[in-house]
Formats: sequence, C-alpha cells, structure tokens
Amino acid sequence: MNYRVMIPLLGLILAGCASSSADIAPSYVSPVMYQSYTCQQLALEAQGVSARAAALSGAQDKQRTNDTIATTAAVIIFWPAAFLVGGDKQTAAELAQMKGQMAAIEQASIVKKCNIQFQGKPEG
Repeated sequence: MNYRVMIPLLGLILAGCASSSADIAPSYVSPVMYQSYTCQQLALEAQGVSARAAALSGAQDKQRTNDTIATTAAVIIFWPAAFLVGGDKQTAAELAQMKGQMAAIEQASIVKKCNIQFQGKPEG
C-alpha cells in the first residue's frame, strides 16, 4: 500500500478509537440537585458515584486498549480489522456524567462545610 494513502487512513482509524478515561471531561451537573442532602448523604452519594466512575473508567480504558490492538492489526496485518475500531461512546458519556456528578457533590459539600475529603480537584 502507498504510504501517502496509509498515513491518512491511520489518522482516520485512530480518530475512531475510544478515549482514555482520564481524557474524558465531566458533563455539567448542577450542585443545586444536592442542596437538600445532609453531609452524610453527600458522603454516601460520593462513594456510590465514585465506585461507578471507577468501574466505567476501567471499561473505557479496556476499550481503548482493544481499539489500539485492532488499529495496530489493521495497519500492520489486515486492513479490514479497522472496522473493529469503534470506541464506546455510551461508556464515555456515562463516565462524563459521573465525573460531573462528583464535581457537583464536592461543590455542594463545600457550600455546606461538610469537610468531606475528595481525592481529585473538581473539574469544570
């Protein structure tokens, strides 16, 4: 195959790969939805959201690895393997939502002076 054709093809294939979980920005979630929560409820909600986000992050990163393997196979061995590269937009969207909820919970806990320790800096 001609290199002038392969390089743009590789770029198109890579564009379809799943994003790394760390690269997914949070969706905006208003902290107002948590204003009626007590500090204890905020802490419990944060634990639940954090657990779900961790599971989604693992699934997203696994999909990225699978897409990378398929892309490598497509470029080096067998170009029809490029059709196996598709990312997982549903997981990415849900992960963005969980990250947004976590930021909203953290903001609500700050307003209520709950003194809950969060591991990351709120984004957004």
